[in-house]
Amino acid sequence: MARASRPITVTLGELQERVESRVKSGAYASASEVMRAALRALDREESAVDDWLRQKVGEAFADPAPSVPARDVFRRLRKHHAAATKGGGREEI
Repeated sequence: MARASRPITVTLGELQERVESRVKSGAYASASEVMRAALRALDREESAVDDWLRQKVGEAFADPAPSVPARDVFRRLRKHHAAATKGGGREEI
């Protein structure tokens, strides 16, 4: 049966020991299995971050509070920064 994919070379540096350790422990049969599991975990992590961002953006767009113009935000930030650097204190933004 023909392979569905072709071999690739990956330089792992210090991560190579971690791959070998997992294979040696018997948790995985090969370095390829470790790498496939790692990519599946990365896919899950990226998907979770994407879902979280979509939720936060949706909440921001649904927020009934009025938008604050960028010029007003930057004006407040400049004032806060000036006060913080002059007096060494922390002013509430």
